[in-house]
Amino acid sequence: MERGVNRRSLLAKTGIGASVLALGPLAASLASGAASPNDEKFDFDTPYSRIGWDDEKWDGAIRTEHVDHLIAGMSISDMDFKCAPVITAALARRVRHENWGETDMNSAGPMAFKRGIIEWNKRRYGIDQITLDNLEITTGVHPGLQAAMRAFTRPGDRVLLAAPIYNGFYSDIGYCKAVPEESPMKFVNGRYEIDWEDLERRMTPQVKVSILCNPQNPVGRVWSREELTRYGELCLKHNIVVLADEIFCDILAKDSAYVPFSTLENKAIVNNSVTFKSTSKSFSLACMKCAWFFSTNPDLFRAAADENHAYLNTLGMIASQAAYAGGEEWMRQCVDYLDGNQAFAHDYIRTNIPMIKVGKKPEGTYLTWIDISSVAEKIGAKEAAEEANRASGGGKDPRKVTPEQVVQHWFAKNAFVHMYPGSMYGLGGQNHMRVNFATSRKTLKAALDSLAGALKKISA
Repeated sequence: MERGVNRRSLLAKTGIGASVLALGPLAASLASGAASPNDEKFDFDTPYSRIGWDDEKWDGAIRTEHVDHLIAGMSISDMDFKCAPVITAALARRVRHENWGETDMNSAGPMAFKRGIIEWNKRRYGIDQITLDNLEITTGVHPGLQAAMRAFTRPGDRVLLAAPIYNGFYSDIGYCKAVPEESPMKFVNGRYEIDWEDLERRMTPQVKVSILCNPQNPVGRVWSREELTRYGELCLKHNIVVLADEIFCDILAKDSAYVPFSTLENKAIVNNSVTFKSTSKSFSLACMKCAWFFSTNPDLFRAAADENHAYLNTLGMIASQAAYAGGEEWMRQCVDYLDGNQAFAHDYIRTNIPMIKVGKKPEGTYLTWIDISSVAEKIGAKEAAEEANRASGGGKDPRKVTPEQVVQHWFAKNAFVHMYPGSMYGLGGQNHMRVNFATSRKTLKAALDSLAGALKKISA
């Protein structure tokens, strides 16, 4: 470098930007090409133990199920793999600076983080509607949704859902003192579809917003452009704001295509929506508590942003920034591995576990929705649930025991596999369980072998 050259001017000219100066070694490593090389091979096959680290999916299940071990925790939706190395490196760099005061969200580093979000979504998905002016950082998708519902609903208003759907939405709705309005989906030719007639019938004046989950948790649908447009048209017709949770958008089957709600051709539909995203599923960063939302409608955006009281986790921002700046190759290999897990598990269940039924392989997410009707009947789950409720006097208690919970406990105690009961996911959850396949293939096979063995003992 020539003497006398201004370092700040040089960085600006080369596109590295002031964030390098602001964040020091961390930003420098990201800006100088800390991305994983395309020929690097990541290891998802070696099981990585999470037990003993206060882990909800493993330690929490062992505690609540009163078992001495688990073969597989397959409940909460996070992944069992080691974090992308670029994220660990970025966190380690920041930890070496031993001060944890408040972060200036208008300084160069957070602005570089926001630009990374914009660039990722534009490059990967053609979303060119996000700007620094319509992008809001929040502590997680849950707080973001709650902010939007506080802006657009009043106590007693209704929130429309196509069910079964992610159980966390019900907590968000209740927190905002609104009421869920559930439209049960139809199971057609091995996959779930929206019941359009029922959906519109429920669009009463009391319904102010609708939460749209795409890709859909728990059933794994990735909604088509036509389905999203129809959904948006109905909501626009009935003055219902669409809250699009697209947190699983990066995790797709090989033959699936994610259509962002914000890229629909009808701009009136797009302007009637707010979209919510995070790295928490794509890079398994749920504990980092960092997400964002955006809207092309300035009025909707400002109303939601005004209700957003985020207390950002600085490490969460750094982890997410590193993921988008250098973790794409790790994520690509991870998504391929997860798709292989889905194919392996579906083939295995169809071949070896006749008491469990599965539909078509999910179009997105690492989750699978299984039918456990035969298991429930065989172990007398309905009768056991009724007896438990009579004994506790909880027949009218919303926390009453369900047959699906009986099956959950049976699986944990007899196969040492823990998954979530379908009753958590609203209408349509009866006789179903949600299973998380985001683990090593070795752990997955061990879990399926154990389920097959336990069910074989009672199948005669």
